[in-house]
Amino acid sequence: MIVAIYPGSFDPITNGHLDIIDRARKIFDHLIVAVLQNPNKVPLFSAEERKRMIEEAVADFPNVAVEVFDGLLVHFARSRGCRVILRGLRAISDYEYETQIALTNRKMAPEIETIFLPTSTEYSYLNSTVVKEIARFGGCVRGLVPPGVERRLREKFSSVPR
Repeated sequence: MIVAIYPGSFDPITNGHLDIIDRARKIFDHLIVAVLQNPNKVPLFSAEERKRMIEEAVADFPNVAVEVFDGLLVHFARSRGCRVILRGLRAISDYEYETQIALTNRKMAPEIETIFLPTSTEYSYLNSTVVKEIARFGGCVRGLVPPGVERRLREKFSSVPR
């Protein structure tokens, strides 16, 4: 059984992330969406909120699980028996950064491979920062994020002056 891990902050999850998850779940026997608690970032949503939003979005995907982790990704991957780290790529600029991380992970855990999966063209511009910026200023994020995330973004920013 090939277990893959798709790590990220997912603050919040976007339809671009879901595109990667949907395609990856068809390739791997089991996919763990790993929500990172990054001490270097101040997220809009707590790790548990992000986990719940992802679980809601992937509820129809039986071979996808969602977990929160902190620390080194390779330690988490080993603890879950993962042999593959999956990373989505939007643009060539992502490749340079992601390759650096992949090579570092390989140095620490040579038994774990990193696989890059390019996002579908329709989501190549999309990231969580853009989504939060649109929502913060009252823009419509429908079609960019799952409906539950859209609702939560409206709630988060309902009291923010524009």
